[in-house]
Amino acid sequence: MAYDIGWIIPRLRNPGRLWYCASSITVAVVGLFSKLIVEFLNKTTVYNREALLRAVQRPPDVPLLTVSNHHSCFDDPGLWGVLDTGTLLRGARMRWSLAAHDICFTNALHSAFFALGKCVPVVRGAGVYQPAMDFCVERLERGEWVHIFPEGRVNVEKERIRFKWGVGRLVADSAARGCAPVVLPVWHEGMDRVLPNTEPYRLRCRNRLYLAVGEPIRLHALLDKLKTANATEEETRRAITERIQDELLKLREHAHALMRRAVGADAAPPERNHNSRAAADRHAPRADPRERDL
Repeated sequence: MAYDIGWIIPRLRNPGRLWYCASSITVAVVGLFSKLIVEFLNKTTVYNREALLRAVQRPPDVPLLTVSNHHSCFDDPGLWGVLDTGTLLRGARMRWSLAAHDICFTNALHSAFFALGKCVPVVRGAGVYQPAMDFCVERLERGEWVHIFPEGRVNVEKERIRFKWGVGRLVADSAARGCAPVVLPVWHEGMDRVLPNTEPYRLRCRNRLYLAVGEPIRLHALLDKLKTANATEEETRRAITERIQDELLKLREHAHALMRRAVGADAAPPERNHNSRAAADRHAPRADPRERDL
């Protein structure tokens, strides 16, 4: 029998003082541990770090939605180890992150840990209208930071996967409530060498990591166009998701160019393999109704 996660989101909505204190400690400890892993035990190069810092230090009433590729189970919290220590110690400033309920929330102990770490249990395949997504829209409405992996799963083969429409719903519903979020793309490489996707699933050191931060994606013109055209909710979610996917893939190419420059003109990006081109062709993002759900 699967573990009942029904208590988690109500508790996240009404944390209480003791829960809030425990959550702040958990977020700080995990953040500092991530910093130790990515900046001291491994070598990390961050491109355009300033854009990430500006987004995290935005005015308190401005919501932030970060999107990134998903190569390892350590992507989150590992990505945020590049933030300054002061930010990592301020739990209220840190992100909410959608996490798979069947991986992170399988028993009471794991569920408490991830919930205290500001992870929200999302049920993959349950669609864009589920409690986790409702909760994240509420967080954005309050000007908080939400992170999402639009691929919807760890992309072990590093193929081109059509993004799930949940990210489109987060932007569309937030904008409809008068608080369109800053949407910041992040592309990273090497996290799957720090925590491989094969057993024994142990963190490793002395690897090279690359993190490329893009500029905020300009969505206001698209949102206005969709509103003027009286686009349906489904059309709106799809258009926003496709735009975000296009921008993140552009950032991927830019990141690979920076990496080639860093390691030598003849070096290939680490995620490329002999069948990557064929994989990209097979997974070109055209409508398959089964891909719409989270």
